[in-house]
Amino acid sequence: MHRKHFAAVLLIATSGVARASTYIVPTTTLAAQTANNTSAADGFSNQSNGNLGANNVSKVDVHSLLYSGATTRVFAHLLLWFGQPGHMNVGYSSTDPAQVQRQITDMISRGIDGVVVDWYGPNNAIDQATQLVMNEAEKHPGFTFAIMVDAGAIQQNSCSGCSPQQSLINLLQYVEKKYFVSNAYFTIQGQPVVTNFNIDRSYAVDWNAVNAGISVHPRFLFQDNEGFTHAMSDGSYSWIIPASDYGLSYLSGFYAAGLAFPQFETVGAAYKGFNDSLASWNSGRVMSQQCGGTWLKTFSDVNSLYNAGKQLPYLQLVTWNDYEEATEIESGIDSCFSLHASLSGNSLQWSINGSENTVDHYNVYISADGQNLMTLSEIQPGLRSVDLCAFSIPTGNYKLFVQAVGKPMLANRMPGPVSYSPTCPAAASTGGGASQNSSFTASPAALTIPSGKSGQVTVTATPSASPNGSISLSCNYLPANLVCSFSPATIKPGSGPASSTLKITNAATTASNTSGRTGGIVYASWIFSFGLAGFAFVGNWKTTRRVLPALLACALAGSTMLTASCGGGGKPSALSATGPNTYTISILGNSGSSQISTEVVVSVQ
Repeated sequence: MHRKHFAAVLLIATSGVARASTYIVPTTTLAAQTANNTSAADGFSNQSNGNLGANNVSKVDVHSLLYSGATTRVFAHLLLWFGQPGHMNVGYSSTDPAQVQRQITDMISRGIDGVVVDWYGPNNAIDQATQLVMNEAEKHPGFTFAIMVDAGAIQQNSCSGCSPQQSLINLLQYVEKKYFVSNAYFTIQGQPVVTNFNIDRSYAVDWNAVNAGISVHPRFLFQDNEGFTHAMSDGSYSWIIPASDYGLSYLSGFYAAGLAFPQFETVGAAYKGFNDSLASWNSGRVMSQQCGGTWLKTFSDVNSLYNAGKQLPYLQLVTWNDYEEATEIESGIDSCFSLHASLSGNSLQWSINGSENTVDHYNVYISADGQNLMTLSEIQPGLRSVDLCAFSIPTGNYKLFVQAVGKPMLANRMPGPVSYSPTCPAAASTGGGASQNSSFTASPAALTIPSGKSGQVTVTATPSASPNGSISLSCNYLPANLVCSFSPATIKPGSGPASSTLKITNAATTASNTSGRTGGIVYASWIFSFGLAGFAFVGNWKTTRRVLPALLACALAGSTMLTASCGGGGKPSALSATGPNTYTISILGNSGSSQISTEVVVSVQ
């Protein structure tokens, strides 16, 4: 090749690389989206009982699985016997402070409000680990812990000449002095809460005498339906019943009993399945996980009976880490879901295997080096393609990734990259898509708002042919100090454009709403074809320890609103160079299973 020609080619190539590296502002890494992000040991592997090996697991808030408007406090049931003789090796010790710290912070990252510790009395490794839990919980305001006194604690802490009842009193006196005093201990109206496992099924106890034997009188929560009518009862909790119907009839009966006693506390249960085949006390009890279906069904059971006007006060996840009976969710839940991404021209597409019901959303990432990723867009289930010409992607060579983000506690899935070199028309590749801007727009596209004040933007959708269908408007990727509202919240273009007024308010001192998902930075909107006719937008004790005997087994409301609000906790936009208080807000339009978007850049003075 002639030197001049070679130099020209090299210049073009290097300038393309420069533009690509300038365009990509990483928001995450490939390692962060594929490596173990749980408190399970990194070396923990898949087990034959259904436990998933250390994985990259959805951190979508677990409350999102509950009915709209839920105020339910969610607790995880924690076992602290690992690393001790007689228990499975899961790669960590429960008495390791670093491990306890990982567990608590991981729970918090998934929206869990507290932990119930399965306690076997003082002066042992489990009590040592419980103190570590207390110390760690105290570092996280709002996160609480409570004690479940296991029946095994009475056997292991019996005193000479003492009745089981007196041994229980001694145990609770210790709990009173050691744990009730913690500012992280879980209380209801100022009273500490204590649960127990199988004490009444193992011993004859006068609970009135037990309560009289301690100075600080707790709220006692008992087990199952009969717990609501138990002496000294302040409520009851449900558990897991391995049954052919996945324990759902038991749960429904328990919730019905709780609703009949509204003056008492009801603690529901959610679980992924059961399999004790690897436990030393194996009794052959197996209840399938149904590829995440059992987990989701336990939440559906709650949602069928409770709502914003009839709240379930508490829900216990059974369990965080019982690896031996395969109820653990610490390492995540396998949804048996996979996807394959491919490129057709400038369209990124993906096919799926498994139930999309287990997917919360898809993330699309772009990378210049295959390791440092930038969030390109977030796609709702049902949509499986992105028109890349809707983005201002400069000439260059890129790697594209599609990630299926699971519903809470379900494993995320992200296959290998797809190579991409843009071949879009100049108008689309340099200006964000001229046709898109003529179909779904925000005017003005940039807005300055004084501190504590509001600004307005007109959002307009224009039909390209015969329109048919309504478009619901919302905001996404808002910083915590901004709130947006639309009037009206739904528009329906007819023979001409339809508009809505978007009001963006700076409210730095008010708590933000959370209708928009936080996280990635949105750089441009994407083009989708709406499913609207002719309407296109471009835009020992262990034997019975964990499970009750089998014999015990015997939405948001739709409304039409003129105004909708949304808020969130987005990140400062990398698009703007005007200062740290400038943000790019994504304006979403949803119609059926399709979605379009446009953007507005907001500067707060």
